[in-house]
Amino acid sequence: MSVGKIFGFDSNKSDVKTEITSGITTFITICYILAVIPSVLATTGIEQAGAFTTTALITAAATLFSAFVSKQPYVLGPGLGLNAFFAFTLVSAAGYTGTEALTLVFIEGILFMILVLANVHRYILSAIPESLRNALVAGIGMFIAFVGLKNADMVVSSPDTIVASGDITPSFLLGMLSILLCGILIVRGIKGAMFYSILACTLIGIPMGVTSVPEHFVPFSFPHLPSVQGFDFGVITGDAAGSIVIIFTLLIINVFDALGSMIGVSSYTGDSGRDEQRHVKSAYITCSAASVAGSIFGMSPISVMAESSSGAASGGRSGMSAAVAGILFAAALFLSPIFMLIPMAATTGCLVIVGVYMISSISKIDFTDMSEALPAFVTILSTVLTFSIADGISFGMITYVIIKLFTHRFECINVPMYILALLFIIKQLI
Repeated sequence: MSVGKIFGFDSNKSDVKTEITSGITTFITICYILAVIPSVLATTGIEQAGAFTTTALITAAATLFSAFVSKQPYVLGPGLGLNAFFAFTLVSAAGYTGTEALTLVFIEGILFMILVLANVHRYILSAIPESLRNALVAGIGMFIAFVGLKNADMVVSSPDTIVASGDITPSFLLGMLSILLCGILIVRGIKGAMFYSILACTLIGIPMGVTSVPEHFVPFSFPHLPSVQGFDFGVITGDAAGSIVIIFTLLIINVFDALGSMIGVSSYTGDSGRDEQRHVKSAYITCSAASVAGSIFGMSPISVMAESSSGAASGGRSGMSAAVAGILFAAALFLSPIFMLIPMAATTGCLVIVGVYMISSISKIDFTDMSEALPAFVTILSTVLTFSIADGISFGMITYVIIKLFTHRFECINVPMYILALLFIIKQLI
């Protein structure tokens, strides 16, 4: 069987070298989850070393499976928003034990899969108008760029102004260099510009003190075996109403975080109509199955990573790019010391450039029509300021339906839009 059949590779749209370098770029952009996710999960009582293994394995397996079935450059892994919700809201704030929280994740994954197999995703896709799709792409681009600036401490939190410019530190300077170098390489037409930029900045970061090389550096390590966490279904009978609310919230976040990321990728691959529905369904099935499997070993819900757009922006157009990223996540189980050398500041340029590419979708929004412009603007603003793709879609859809409804533009609203807007309102209220 040809590569084209396996991964949906089209030699008219890309080439093997570009797919490989884009897959490497995506991996390097996303591999920070190997350090962040386990440390967050450790706050819930899950062993950090085992969580590292689970993060790498689940991300590798889900991404590779998606590469074969969806044939798109999607990387699937534990998203930061869902991970933070699991650790800090469910366990720390709401008081659920780690086992109880994992039980709710397990149930959410099962429900997610049932909804996808019932083709509910088709109605979700049809419910998002073109203006909100374009706004979501732009919002995700700004969101990703903001994450890049934050990673280099170029933007920091401030009690007075919420955010502020960071101090001129080596990390700040490396982040700025990363942006400029990545931009220069792209303007000069260098294929794999993002990958080469990250590699160069990682090396430059060594004398700057940003790239930290341990004294007795060994490039290889053996992974710790993760342990089965177990479930406590008593949480359902003990607090049925609270559990339903949590499961519903997890489902909404998971569905729309993944959808937003896939729409961001499709802005590069150009998929629409039946192709988009097929790819979304395949990715959703993988997300739900991976969430169920991951919950057994203490993992938060799995979604399509927003940073997948970095691979698409650097030329990835098929599942081959995702397969490369998946293989690297598997390799990270034994080569984690090498991957952990890459400082987050080295990826800043890649993330900012992705933001530049994605913000261009704003030009497709009709700003002369306030009923289209305002919901689009709310979508963009909410995605960035709430640090949540799901909230961006949520506030945008609510605004869109209410404005169209009260200005008597009923032809712009279909039944799925009404249902989604109502569900989003319920989500925000609870």
